[in-house]
Amino acid sequence: MVYRVCFVCTGNICRSPMAESVFRARVAEAGLDGVVEVDSAGTDGWHEGDGADPRTVAVLEENGYAADHTARRFDPSWFARLDLVIALDTGHLRTLRRLAPTPRDVGKVRLLRSYDPGAGDDLDVPDPYYRKADGFYACLEMVEAASAGLLSSVREQAEGRAA
Repeated sequence: MVYRVCFVCTGNICRSPMAESVFRARVAEAGLDGVVEVDSAGTDGWHEGDGADPRTVAVLEENGYAADHTARRFDPSWFARLDLVIALDTGHLRTLRRLAPTPRDVGKVRLLRSYDPGAGDDLDVPDPYYRKADGFYACLEMVEAASAGLLSSVREQAEGRAA
């Protein structure tokens, strides 16, 4: 049975596609293709159908990640098929928990940086959209730092299911 993870930010053109791309690479490196499915969405539909922000694409490609992406809006009906919904900041966390149709679905929503033991108390990945390129590099660093802990948790849950 496939374990499904969806990363969510506001417009699905910066943070969540970056997290999706990085985590998909980690899943592949771990040999979990076919076991873990990764995608992303936005809480709002402003950029639905658009590609990722060119700065996101540039930072991903420069660091060896795939950057093929089309933005879409998160649909609350997806909770039924998702195992884990990863919010990129506390605003997304609140929105997703409000959209969750059941208490069980509320429990599926987590903050990405909660998987990074070095994150401290600030668990938000700041929106780089209105910043210069350094904001996109900082976003990538935060996503990469949290990906190891997230992969460990997802692997444990996915393997527990198969047992």
